[in-house]
Amino acid sequence: MPDISLLPALAEALGVTIDELFDLTVDQRLRRIERRIDVEEELSADVFQDYAEFLTQQLTENQDRTRILSLLAHLYHHRMEADARRVSRYAREAIRRNPEKKDCQWLLQKAEGKSIWDWNIGNQTAVIDFYRKVIAADTVSPHSPMPYYEIMDSLITDHRTKEALAYLERYQALPAHKPFLVPVYRANIALADYDAVLADQIMEEAAVTFSEHSGFLFEAAQYYVRRGDYVRAIQYYERSWALDERRKPRFTDPLHGIALVYEILGETDKALEAYDRMIRCIKEEWGYADEDAAVIEVQREKRRLLGELL
Repeated sequence: MPDISLLPALAEALGVTIDELFDLTVDQRLRRIERRIDVEEELSADVFQDYAEFLTQQLTENQDRTRILSLLAHLYHHRMEADARRVSRYAREAIRRNPEKKDCQWLLQKAEGKSIWDWNIGNQTAVIDFYRKVIAADTVSPHSPMPYYEIMDSLITDHRTKEALAYLERYQALPAHKPFLVPVYRANIALADYDAVLADQIMEEAAVTFSEHSGFLFEAAQYYVRRGDYVRAIQYYERSWALDERRKPRFTDPLHGIALVYEILGETDKALEAYDRMIRCIKEEWGYADEDAAVIEVQREKRRLLGELL
């Protein structure tokens, strides 16, 4: 029964992984990978390589190929996010030293997923084409609504409103569609078509029908943020959060929206309070600890807001 601190050296001496020392089953190893991706902010190079090799091997051995592909995507995305934080940090420092550093401006946009002004670079054409093919090739019955969300979001972003409306009609006919999202998409399509009066009218009518639906209230908050009506957006975020009290653990998206809106309004104290509410939810309702990635990420946002992150 060796001391736990000796396990890495023991695994190295035996030419195996720590997981193999414990003779974990394949399913146990998969759950372990899922958990570590979920709670750890960054994986060491050795751990990442071990997981990548194991999952790649499982592509040919595991019957649940979809799960393995998803885990591989999550694993590489986890590393990508860690690398993006480094890109952001170094690019920001270079820009502060030399604001004319155009290449770093571009890297910062890419690392932080921000909008790109050049249409030929920032357009959603490739994504739209991919999801169009996914929808056309879907033979599962009933059809999944997920690809419709992605293609409609991308079409709206590119102001391709006629196509977005066509896919909304098809989405509305799906057995698994969510009725409250239909007016939300209609309003956002109208907004993308530069008809703000019609968009507001659609949302106001839907608010009567779905006044007690937390999902609609959250989407309404998102809509009013886009309209620049920040006071109303906060009200809808708060109503959505309060309604979800009966369905714990709650996702913290409404609180995150509140924090960002208060930051835009210059009300730092209220933004920090919203981040503190997020941390309480993550710890009390989800069971995460201070050292877990979900908490660290919110703490990082607080430090940024306080000017402690340059």
